Amino acid sequence: MAAFNYRALDSDGREVRGVLEAETSRIARGQLRDQQLSPIEVTPAGRRTLHSPHGGHARIRANSLSLLTRQWSTLLAAGLTIERALTALIEQTEDQGAREVFAGVRAEVLAGHSLHAALGRFDDVFPPIYRALVNAGEKSGELSVLLARLADYLEATQATRQKILQALLYPLIVVVVAFAVIAGLVTYVVPQIVGVFTHSKQSLPLLTQALILVSDVLRTSGLWLAAGAVAAVLLVRRALRNEALRLRWHTRLLKVPLLGRFLRTIDSARFASTMAILVGSGVPLLAALEAGKGVIGNLLLRRSVERAIGLVREGSPLHRALAAERLFPPLLIHLVASGEASGTLDQMLSRAAHQQQTELDHRTAIALGLFEPLLILLMGGLVLLIVLAVLLPIININLLLR
Repeated sequence: MAAFNYRALDSDGREVRGVLEAETSRIARGQLRDQQLSPIEVTPAGRRTLHSPHGGHARIRANSLSLLTRQWSTLLAAGLTIERALTALIEQTEDQGAREVFAGVRAEVLAGHSLHAALGRFDDVFPPIYRALVNAGEKSGELSVLLARLADYLEATQATRQKILQALLYPLIVVVVAFAVIAGLVTYVVPQIVGVFTHSKQSLPLLTQALILVSDVLRTSGLWLAAGAVAAVLLVRRALRNEALRLRWHTRLLKVPLLGRFLRTIDSARFASTMAILVGSGVPLLAALEAGKGVIGNLLLRRSVERAIGLVREGSPLHRALAAERLFPPLLIHLVASGEASGTLDQMLSRAAHQQQTELDHRTAIALGLFEPLLILLMGGLVLLIVLAVLLPIININLLLR
């Protein structure tokens, strides 16, 4: 049986979507009519053009994917076949996108494809490390064990991402509120107060004149400035789709003091963690490098791994291949060399990933610890300038009256 995505109308005329199994699309339409539904569209779920309820390709949220992977591992460990486990996952999840994707995977498996090949039809949903581990699990017969490791990896990655987002949430709120207050002061409050002095013959201080100029610009052209800023962001994003421009941009980012090392540490931690779980699961080194390359965000580092893959394919040791361009941290290179020499590459990679993650957490804590007071000082300084710009003309008038 194959899986089909459907769009149909119920008895009240409301559109419903879902997934069902049938031999053919005609039988699927008949099943919908038996359920008092009027079919609008019935398409095979295994097609690459799988759609989500909100348009575009069906997606699975990161937290849903880790949970489903954990459940999948449990079902396989309990003795269910891949087909039955997929059926249980489809029935269990309430995420419509996940239902459609796993129905598509099940349809591919029923059509005779291997599981990792079926996942490859949805490579925008399942990352390279996911497909590589599934492939290793199929070959070794330990799919449930490797899926459990994969669930641990996905949960750890999601926890790190949430930790960073939570750490940035408070400063972001402070910035938004502070700029909203300052914009309100400059565009509405200050002009009414300072306007009293503009009609007098008294010459205004330079700071007050500058504040009036800023206020006039924001009131008359504020919307145009905001639109221009949005357009500039969109243009930059569009320009960065060009690989050559993105490579130059990523190269410059790595050269920025503090920021460059921070970005290098993030990608190094991801790469080492991915390589550790893949090599430890029996994935061949070249396949592990291909999957590890996919988790690196910086294009320059990714190109370095691509060249390292070529060197390893020619017989070079991994640590020499990674050290060829001096882009990865020296500690990672030394640990890889130690792992290759002792035959414990997966353990050394795991240790390197832990060290890089510890350094990343330490640097993030320091950066946020410095950023918050600096942000408060900056906002306070801006408010102080506004207050001085308002008070200086009043002080000058008092001095003239004396």
